[in-house]
Amino acid sequence: MPRILVIDDDTIVCETIESLLSRLQYQSRSAHTLEQGLQLLAAEEFDVVFLDVRLPDGNGLEALPRIRSHENSPEVIILTGEGDPDGAELAIQGGVWDYLVKPTPIKQTTLTLNRALQYRQEKLNKQAAPPVALNLDGVVGSSERIRESFDIVARAASTDTNVLITGETGTGKELFARTIHRNCGRAGGPFVVVDCASLTETLIESTLFGHKKGAFTGAEADQEGLAKLADGGTLFLDEVGEMPLSLQRSFLRFLQERTFRPVGGTQEVKSDFRLISATNRDLDAMVERGEFRKDLLFRLKTLHVVLPPLRQRLTDLKPLAMYYIDKLCEQYNVPNKGFSSDFFTLLARHDWPGNVRELFNVLERAFVASGLESMLYAMHLPQDLRIKAAKAHLLREQPDELPARGQTGCARNQQDADGLPCPLPDMRSFKHMMERKYLESVIARHKGDLPAILETSGLSRSHFYALLKKNNIVL
Repeated sequence: MPRILVIDDDTIVCETIESLLSRLQYQSRSAHTLEQGLQLLAAEEFDVVFLDVRLPDGNGLEALPRIRSHENSPEVIILTGEGDPDGAELAIQGGVWDYLVKPTPIKQTTLTLNRALQYRQEKLNKQAAPPVALNLDGVVGSSERIRESFDIVARAASTDTNVLITGETGTGKELFARTIHRNCGRAGGPFVVVDCASLTETLIESTLFGHKKGAFTGAEADQEGLAKLADGGTLFLDEVGEMPLSLQRSFLRFLQERTFRPVGGTQEVKSDFRLISATNRDLDAMVERGEFRKDLLFRLKTLHVVLPPLRQRLTDLKPLAMYYIDKLCEQYNVPNKGFSSDFFTLLARHDWPGNVRELFNVLERAFVASGLESMLYAMHLPQDLRIKAAKAHLLREQPDELPARGQTGCARNQQDADGLPCPLPDMRSFKHMMERKYLESVIARHKGDLPAILETSGLSRSHFYALLKKNNIVL
């Protein structure tokens, strides 16, 4: 029998839902504070939680990570008396099933509850099945952010659907594309890479679709394109955001039909492939600017894998470094090297704009600098990195300067005696400005270290990322 928990300070709401659950022959418990609800969740197992947002002792949305941390965590249905778009966004990012605004009709509540229970049962049945082991050869990391990517890779590997991989330069997009290919049903077929950034507009159709002899100057023989070479395997479009707008329409048709006509050809050719695309650009923003077709983006983005930058997974620095140095030792046939503690301390002070690719380049330079020594020290790291890390560390250690006081006024675009801008903006603009300033400051002080940022700010992970999106800040 399903077990339901209602966390709401409104006794009428609790009694109404309990009455409904009794008619449905479901077991139920109620809590009127957040702490009471969390204690019940710790002591008992529930299938679904109805969770109010505004509770006497806290915000229900900020408790979502604690609720989700339980083994076999329940599905969460948010109840709120105010329709807050930002709150709905936070709730969905926190993994809730639905977001209901009180008063909600009994019919709608019942329908939402039954769907949540059906979904939970299917999820539990799936968890009971033997897990499928992924071949993660070459993929290193165990941080929470990278494990989230692994989960989506596992889903992608079990289907034949189109996948879009996004992430900053150097985060390993091609590596993850190959990992999906290696774990899917087409693993025995070819993995064909198309570098969209290096193709000229005049040759891209010939490169993708091939050409017939005499189709243009220099076409001395028939040549198959990369699309046909990927038949039975995976076609990987690297940096798909660089694809010329003029080609995107014909490429959309090609994706829909999986047929194309070689340049100079008269007959359609078919190719059965799985499509994976990757880019470091914001395709949604490009669509808004008219630089990328919305319908093509829909085709590419059936499944979306977002790779985190290295600065958001600093706990993976050590295993990444050990993996790559061991690989270099094996390549050059030298004994494995050890690491001093200051080596990793200095690595953690860098912000890694080039991500894993930059890290591997730095490690190779340190490996060469160490020569035949058996231990890698911070001194072996490149001088420019050590200087930058030292400067950043010294700046973080300096106390913030207090604003000068005693002035009675200030000029335009300056600050008054209390450190406030002149002229004063309206309250809403000022709150938004201060919110952004705080986020930028806490990120800078902790060098993008997410656990430290969350501890200092007191924000939940989902709330923090929602605020970043709201203020257009990239971590």
